[in-house]
Amino acid sequence: MSNLPLNRLTEIAQLFLKLGIIGFGGPVAHIALIEDEVVKRRQWLTQEHFLDLVGATNLIPGPNSTEMVIHIGYIYAGWLGLIVAGVCFILPAVLITGVFAWIYVNYGTLPQVAPLLYGIKPVVLAIIMNAIWGLAKKSVKTRELLIIAIVVGLITGFAKVNEVIALLLGGILGMIWLRSSNQTNLMMAIFTTGTLWQTTATVTTPIGNNVSVPLWQLGLFFLKVGSVLFGGGYLLIAFLQGGLVEQYGWLTQQQLLDAIAIGQFTPGPILSTATFIGYVIAGFPGAIVATLGIFMPSFLFVAALNPLINRIRNSSLTRPFLDSVNVSAVGLMVLTTIQLAIATLSLTKTPYIDFLGLGIAIISGILVIRYRINAVYLILGGAMIGWGAAIFGYSF
Repeated sequence: MSNLPLNRLTEIAQLFLKLGIIGFGGPVAHIALIEDEVVKRRQWLTQEHFLDLVGATNLIPGPNSTEMVIHIGYIYAGWLGLIVAGVCFILPAVLITGVFAWIYVNYGTLPQVAPLLYGIKPVVLAIIMNAIWGLAKKSVKTRELLIIAIVVGLITGFAKVNEVIALLLGGILGMIWLRSSNQTNLMMAIFTTGTLWQTTATVTTPIGNNVSVPLWQLGLFFLKVGSVLFGGGYLLIAFLQGGLVEQYGWLTQQQLLDAIAIGQFTPGPILSTATFIGYVIAGFPGAIVATLGIFMPSFLFVAALNPLINRIRNSSLTRPFLDSVNVSAVGLMVLTTIQLAIATLSLTKTPYIDFLGLGIAIISGILVIRYRINAVYLILGGAMIGWGAAIFGYSF
């Protein structure tokens, strides 16, 4: 009996290290791989229990597939299993992303690398759009939720509201409105959230890019993001755009696009993009701080809320709040994707559309939506097109 925990920890480490290495394709693909291994092959969980965990991960912030791994580790081997499962699943992506970050910082401005990233960026844009469409189909369940998503996206875009505040206020609006069909309550909800928006909406001026960023501030930023990241890993892009690019000016728009592209190119959770960005901003210490900050909340949320999941899911108070937070996240992602599309599909030297990039994005969108082509193959194809365009003298 004394070897049982050790044996289980070894099984967990081997399984999730393997899934972390081969886990291309985003959270949906990750969950499919996890189900095949845990339910069908190893029978650690029943199908019903597994589906309950899938639903539970949508109720708390953080990357769904990573939290699924942490849940399973906790159920199968207790507290140590929780830590081992999460670390083994995350570690390959973090290490690979760290290597790419080092290469990018040292060689990213060279012509040999620029064409590859040029071809990858439109592919990433198509992948993000596909992910948002899938999230929207699941989260926009009613007309009211659609209105909340539109309102959050528009007000965030025009009033420059902080993304965290936008999510919380969207949740408050939904909690008040969805629990009653009374139009007076609707008007009260709009008035209440509108007043809060006015008190929190501030326009910030980005500072220069060549700044020395304190590690504690960098870590605090990613800790905050990891603590409120509803809607899956793709919402991370909205937080990075609003915080690091527009508010603090620690990252340029170009660096954000490159970070997203490289994050898509690696297996495992997309939140490993934080490792790349941390390295770009503050070197090796920045990569460590950003990685710990973005992933730590997932471990804490799973450990704290696992025993309370059923009660939270069945609450008439929290259900509309969480539904509204999810659609608000979709609204923010749509807004950010529009901004990324403008930056990706416009030539830097002219105001005209980059038709080659647009063509790559459209073809990639068709392949990923219609034919379910794995994202890694699309990214490799985009990189080859960029490389070929450079050979024929295309100007980037």
